[in-house]
Amino acid sequence: MNLSEYKDIIKQAIANEVEARKFYEDASNTLKDPYLKKLFASLAEEEKKHRDILTKIYTSDTVETYFSETRDYKVAETVDAPELSMDMKPADAFALAMKKEEEAMKQYTEMANLCDDAEKRKIFLDLAAMERDHKLKMESAFVDIGYPEVW
Repeated sequence: MNLSEYKDIIKQAIANEVEARKFYEDASNTLKDPYLKKLFASLAEEEKKHRDILTKIYTSDTVETYFSETRDYKVAETVDAPELSMDMKPADAFALAMKKEEEAMKQYTEMANLCDDAEKRKIFLDLAAMERDHKLKMESAFVDIGYPEVW
């Protein structure tokens, strides 16, 4: 894989982060609960940070592995994605966020599985690890808020 092909992959990952940020911004603007508005605004900022990280990778002119998250609680796989609504509960908001991160993780994993080029496969798996880390954070928040009786 040459640097140009690598940059194309990272460029698409940046576009995915921009799309995720727009989703969270739109959600923040849709919700009426002040806590959830703030939550989704902060998720939008996180996606901006992810975009910034990928932009630095894009401009580095090197092909490297940057992410290594292997933990996966698989909480997202146990719930259905709730619909975005003005009246959603905080647990549903985290559930929606973790499902979005799960989708992104699965997308990169599927791309890796379909890839014949070992170097490209490694890059897609690296991006899947990045999304797995995001998913892990959302799953932790979901469990903390969705199951307070555990504490």
